[in-house]
Amino acid sequence: MNKNFRLISTTIKAYLLLTVVIGLLYPAAIWVVGRIWSDNADGSMMYDSAGKAQGSELIAQEVTKPGFFYPRPSAAGDNGYDAMSSSASNVSPYSKEFQAEIEQRRTDVAAREGIDPVQVPVEAVTASGSGLDPHISEEYAQLQAPRVAKERNLPQAEVERLISENSEKAITEQGSQEGGQLVNVVKLNAALANGQ
Repeated sequence: MNKNFRLISTTIKAYLLLTVVIGLLYPAAIWVVGRIWSDNADGSMMYDSAGKAQGSELIAQEVTKPGFFYPRPSAAGDNGYDAMSSSASNVSPYSKEFQAEIEQRRTDVAAREGIDPVQVPVEAVTASGSGLDPHISEEYAQLQAPRVAKERNLPQAEVERLISENSEKAITEQGSQEGGQLVNVVKLNAALANGQ
């Protein structure tokens, strides 16, 4: 009887201790750390000059108006760019349907940017693994700069300055920063929208 009482007592104490540590102290500590680095903890949100949320700088958005830079194509969701359905298409690169889609995208991008189809970079025609990657190569951004400058009636040098300001070093799988420059299209388009 005494042995059973000690076992029950120990079990209850362990339960209460773990409830306090895991149920209260740990979530409180995580919340405090999240408040210290609140920008990352809140989803890296971007706001316009009126304080209205424009989206996250980590999630690509579909471009539907002229005068903006296009991100990579998206396979997330039925129509793409659906953050609730982040995924790749899982279509074989040898699929005739996929190859036809790539060629159609290449033709569309070449016509939109006024270039030869052989100049269209790979990321302009292929979706990322998540379907929501906000980054494109600096090469693809520079390729779009003349069109954006013309559609916005801005000097091309101003558009190129914005590209440079929204560029960052690509980090390779080995952790080095030798992968070239990437441009965050979401941040770049927000800068254009806010007239910066």
